Amino acid sequence: MNSEQIKQLITKGKGLNIEFKESRSSLPRSIYETICAFLNRKGGHILLGVKNNGNITGVDPIKVQSILDTLAKDMNNPQVITPIFYLSAKVMDIDDENILYVYVPESSQPHSCKGVYYDRNEDGDFRLNNQYMITNLYVRKQESYTENRVFPYLGIDDFEEEQFNMVRKSVELNRADHPWANMTNEEILLSARMRLKDATTGREGYTLAAVLLFGKENTLASIIPHYKTDALCRIVNTNLYDDRDDIRCNLLSTYHRLLAFIRKHLPERAYIEGTQRVSLREIIFREVISNLILHREFSNAFPATLTIYEGSVITENWNRPYMMGNIFPENLKPHPKNPNIAHFFRQLGWAEELGSGIRNMYKYCPLYFDGQLPLIEESDIFRTTIKYSNKKDVGVNVGVNVSEEILRIIQNNQGLNGTNIAKQIPDITKRTIERYLSELKKSGFIEFRGAPKTGGYYIKK
Repeated sequence: MNSEQIKQLITKGKGLNIEFKESRSSLPRSIYETICAFLNRKGGHILLGVKNNGNITGVDPIKVQSILDTLAKDMNNPQVITPIFYLSAKVMDIDDENILYVYVPESSQPHSCKGVYYDRNEDGDFRLNNQYMITNLYVRKQESYTENRVFPYLGIDDFEEEQFNMVRKSVELNRADHPWANMTNEEILLSARMRLKDATTGREGYTLAAVLLFGKENTLASIIPHYKTDALCRIVNTNLYDDRDDIRCNLLSTYHRLLAFIRKHLPERAYIEGTQRVSLREIIFREVISNLILHREFSNAFPATLTIYEGSVITENWNRPYMMGNIFPENLKPHPKNPNIAHFFRQLGWAEELGSGIRNMYKYCPLYFDGQLPLIEESDIFRTTIKYSNKKDVGVNVGVNVSEEILRIIQNNQGLNGTNIAKQIPDITKRTIERYLSELKKSGFIEFRGAPKTGGYYIKK
């Protein structure tokens, strides 16, 4: 932007994408409302040192650097603009006066200023005062998903053949008559909406979603060079790491490598659900890993991380937030971040319907360790925290399904002692079984008859 172009903006006057701010000695605080509104609309130009009527008042040369520093600091402060957005100002000499020019591009995400959403019209900035207006802003921003970016020069040779074979086997196991089982590689991508035509440019080709799911490492590196997922174990060495997997392969392989990392470092916890023994570790961390992948905004260079600490596992990834704060089953409003990738995972049986995964985590995490609920935080960074313990005798508290299994065993074999009952549930420690038995006695479901060494448990009538 040169001096003549700045003068043309001033001549046009304030409007949908032009704003003037009188700023002789300090940065006007209302500038952040305008920045927020421009980010949420179509972008725009801000001129500091110009009155509303177009008269140039300029910026005090002594104050220029202070104003620039304040702008840079505040734009990196999530308490001012959320999510943060990096902007810079340019000093222009117009009619012997200093003017600061700030260009604000349209953002792909909704933004708020000090907790308030703003939009722009010809009359200036206006607050979005109700949930309906805010929801419409999110809908408008998410009409175009990063995963749908089209790359017309990509060919089928840029994808890993073995991943297509794995997909055919997985969908067939999940559903015997799944149509993908007999499709070619190209047909699978077409069916999954991963070959599209960009309506704005007319270009047709494979999408970023196809690259992320099937791309060879060289393909990923050329198209999205910042992409990686870091798996770290920091139980002993918390400053560096005990173990690390630097993952730069496609999402299908990433999913398996993250699960393998979890299995390597976290304890198993068996659980009786109905009449079947299931793995709490698998149930919980399949959901955690799916969330790490499916909620990620891949256009941002912030790496996705899975870190195992002593007593907790924390995952983080950059996000396009739909709400701010902790997610609970009660306030859960499912909103797809990468709908095509999420749909693909559901076909493989790796992810639940929207919202079901969060509910599963709230259901099973308390059984994995001492009643502890997951902590799921949505903001610029989507963060999940799961508590665990490596102690062998730490598992579930009294749970209905395990209790039912114990009651079933006693009903069929009246008089068994704790040792013999524990042998029939080998994946749960004897100490844990004894805790269940104690609770069932207190609740009046069973009673112990006979001497401590020779007696056994009976169902109370």
